Amino acid sequence: MNRRKFITNTALGTAAVSTLYACVDNGHTVHKPLNGSKQLKPVVISTWNHGIPANEAAWNKLQSEGKALDAVEIGVMTAEADPKVMSVGYGGFPDREGKVTLDACIMDHKSNCGSVAFLQGIKHPIAVARKVMEDTPHVMLVGEGAKQFALEKGFKEENLLTEEAQKAYEKWLTTSDYKPVINIENHDTISMLALDKEGNLAGACTTSGAAWKMHGRVGDSPIIGAGLFLDNEVGAAAATGLGEAMMKTAGSAMVVELMRQGKSPEEACKEIVERIYRIYKDDPELAYLQVGFIALNKQGEYGAYCLRPGFNYAVQSSNKENTLFDATFKLS
Repeated sequence: MNRRKFITNTALGTAAVSTLYACVDNGHTVHKPLNGSKQLKPVVISTWNHGIPANEAAWNKLQSEGKALDAVEIGVMTAEADPKVMSVGYGGFPDREGKVTLDACIMDHKSNCGSVAFLQGIKHPIAVARKVMEDTPHVMLVGEGAKQFALEKGFKEENLLTEEAQKAYEKWLTTSDYKPVINIENHDTISMLALDKEGNLAGACTTSGAAWKMHGRVGDSPIIGAGLFLDNEVGAAAATGLGEAMMKTAGSAMVVELMRQGKSPEEACKEIVERIYRIYKDDPELAYLQVGFIALNKQGEYGAYCLRPGFNYAVQSSNKENTLFDATFKLS
């Protein structure tokens, strides 16, 4: 083979590899388009069982030509307002002083972002985070400052501690033992990623944080790069689980960077979960550690991966009904 033919054949082979990659969907290996191929849109993916109603609200917005940013805000607000979701917003488990404190962040396709942390008395922290993004020169407001800002913007102060959460807190006080139960107290977030019809990404993350945490504790959920990150040229990622582990690795940002290097969404999530495992493998905290990531790339391909079984996520797209999946995991 002469040099010209060798270069031509190599280029064609590389193009073929970059067009398709193999993945497993419901037990079947399938090939999906990658890098420069036709974009699947719109798509919305979110964490946990409460991702199903959240996706439904977001999908309605996406189908009516709505922006990804509007969709993720509306989507996660369903969990914030649902007292049965005791890890987010109204009805969320309190900290060890009996206070419900909320964290949230939001990010758009232009890398604008807003965040609130240690916010009390406001049911929809994600909406406040968006106001921080759009109406201030800052990215994050916390505590009393965040609450003052919310009230100035017309948000209503409410008691977020429900009777059920109060009873759970009183039961916890009998032992005051802080060891999060995997997929219960660690099941502390709703994260959502969306790709709209214009091909733009957005993401949102909101939580009441780890149950019975120290007063003032803030996890990864309001931290851009840890709980949520996106690059509109590449993709988006979001996290759930023990926030301290995500902050130690800038987990969501690293998932996006791995997708930039060519990894599929699931491959990127897997690599960061394994990185977290290596950090904690000799730590007693590993016994009650759960972390999980969801990811969505620019082509509309999605994936997830977690440390232990029990983490699930919901997906809806133009070729898939709103469906709940169990994430692939590392440790059985």
